[in-house]
Amino acid sequence: MNKPLLLAAAASAAVFALSACNNQPEMVNDLPDPQAEELANRAPVQAPPMITSQRQYRCADNSLYVVEFYNNNTATIRVGNAQAAATILNAGEGGAPPYTAEGYSLSGNGERVTINGKSCHT
Repeated sequence: MNKPLLLAAAASAAVFALSACNNQPEMVNDLPDPQAEELANRAPVQAPPMITSQRQYRCADNSLYVVEFYNNNTATIRVGNAQAAATILNAGEGGAPPYTAEGYSLSGNGERVTINGKSCHT
């Protein structure tokens, strides 16, 4: 009956002894980083723009547009559905609408907008 107790005590002592070992990671590579200076002198990375809202607009002629508005005064517009190819629209002076791109003009950013001269709503 003492054998299992003795084995358990020995195993416990071994685990305790191993836990006292140095847990610091071992340095394997002492070579300097050849890009360290280049990385230190780089400009800070900017996060991509965030979507502030995404809306679907139905126009008077029954056409459908999906528009995403971003926090960097741009918008994307897709004709028909959210999987269609997107066109990036840029805001006018001072970041105010109209958003424009070749072939597109979008005025407003709420529930009612004008897209290419057509009145549209959400």
